[in-house]
Amino acid sequence: MAWERGKERLQKALSGFLEMPKDVLMDYPKLTMIGNVQLVLENHRGIIEYSEEKMRIMVTGGQIEIVGEKLILKTILPEELVVEGHIKQVRFDI
Repeated sequence: MAWERGKERLQKALSGFLEMPKDVLMDYPKLTMIGNVQLVLENHRGIIEYSEEKMRIMVTGGQIEIVGEKLILKTILPEELVVEGHIKQVRFDI
């Protein structure tokens, strides 16, 4: 536990010192949305739940829940996924 906190503090300090984006060094999820019809998520850790109304996706330190209608998983790659449909809500549980 203490080691994890120390590691996180070191990563934050390094990202500031090296001027690197936090999503790269700290493995934070990076979300990009196009309106409410497409969501691109980088740095995911896998899908927990999948339906046309709700998706729960594991990320470092928690999960992201996407709620909508006619949701489809358009693309899934080891580090990136694309969700399309009528996105109504995105919730972080981190």
